[in-house]
Amino acid sequence: MTPFRPLLLCAILVAGPALAQPRQARPPALPPPASQPGEKIVAVVNGDVITTGDVEARGRLFALSTGLPVTPEVLDRLRPQVTKQLIDERLRLQEVQRRKIVVSDREIADAIGEIEARNGMPKGGLAASLQGRGVALRTLIDQVRVQLGWTRVLRQELGGKADVSDAEIAEQQRLFKAQTGQPEYHVAEIFIPVDDPAKAADAQRFADTVIAQLRAGAPFPVVAAQFSQSQTALQGGDLGWVRANQLDPEVANVVREMPPGAISNPVRVPGGIEIVNLAAKREIGHDQSTVVSLRQVFIPFVGELNPNAPTEQQRKAVEQAAAIAKNAKSCSDIEAANERVGKVRPSDPGEIRLEGVGSPPLRQLLSTLPPNQASRPVVANEGVAVLMVCSRETKVASEPSKQETTNRILAERIELVSRQLQRDLRRRAVMDDRS
Repeated sequence: MTPFRPLLLCAILVAGPALAQPRQARPPALPPPASQPGEKIVAVVNGDVITTGDVEARGRLFALSTGLPVTPEVLDRLRPQVTKQLIDERLRLQEVQRRKIVVSDREIADAIGEIEARNGMPKGGLAASLQGRGVALRTLIDQVRVQLGWTRVLRQELGGKADVSDAEIAEQQRLFKAQTGQPEYHVAEIFIPVDDPAKAADAQRFADTVIAQLRAGAPFPVVAAQFSQSQTALQGGDLGWVRANQLDPEVANVVREMPPGAISNPVRVPGGIEIVNLAAKREIGHDQSTVVSLRQVFIPFVGELNPNAPTEQQRKAVEQAAAIAKNAKSCSDIEAANERVGKVRPSDPGEIRLEGVGSPPLRQLLSTLPPNQASRPVVANEGVAVLMVCSRETKVASEPSKQETTNRILAERIELVSRQLQRDLRRRAVMDDRS
């Protein structure tokens, strides 16, 4: 998990990056329009207005992401939770603005371009797809702006606590070793906050709707990114591999009994409701995993890639990568080639656990590429790469690496800071919720 690098998802995102697909679109970020005639005010948050049009647009985006029909009945059922989410987002955006954090149009456009790339869309394809389904691109832009800005707020709020000591890492690794033979769970979550007991029934109804759609096949990462109020939403709800004592006790009790692949019923936890997806189980220190050692050459592009009109430098970079792939016969050849092109990225990214690779195309490539055979050039927006598997072997799953342990500790701190700050913003806000 990478705590400060959000994974932005949208209603039509296929989870996991498309390895060989470049980012393509760079649509401009648009300013919020004024309320349209006939719209009603549903909430006023510190003077900022949320209208029925805002609620309907976000409801449509969610309905499309889960496969729900976009009907007045469905939108009416979603309205209470959509309104609450928009209120929380408005509070977050106001805090971003108070701290004078600027999320540039380019950053938003890059994020939307990344979404289009993961879906293999042409330039402008996302805007056209949303518009064809009755959703303005501005609805997604507003959500992305808040996600990016809030991430920076949390970075500021965390301050020195972002530094994890060697002693803390050592203690976590000691605890891991002490639990050898105990079960470990790969879990994803959707957190629905319940700040007002009077609205608990609305949250419960919304959770039931979400669960029904998840069990009918709606992608968990997409739904989590749209509506989970946990920071793990930025990773599609993915908590990674966790032990029971790292979960809320009520969630742990449910996870212990779930079969892999299952979606839980609503689980009441402090502050709200959790919906849990169990991806897999294993035993600490006993379970086997496939470990890949690889080498890579990376040649960066100068300027932004337009796949339909690459620059001369970009064409030459791809040709250079193809020549390297043709001539490389060993991992040492790849290392030497990466040195020659400037070693922009390290030749050896370290051992990779195949089961932990989040990108299906990359996992497929690493699982099927014969050792000591170079891959074809893999083109992305920022450059072109050639990969070579040096070895692929089955090992007993080892303890988390130092970086994985650090990320886990940081993720827990970030989540705590995010929930505390959100509660403080609500407590201090002047709000008129007319929903």
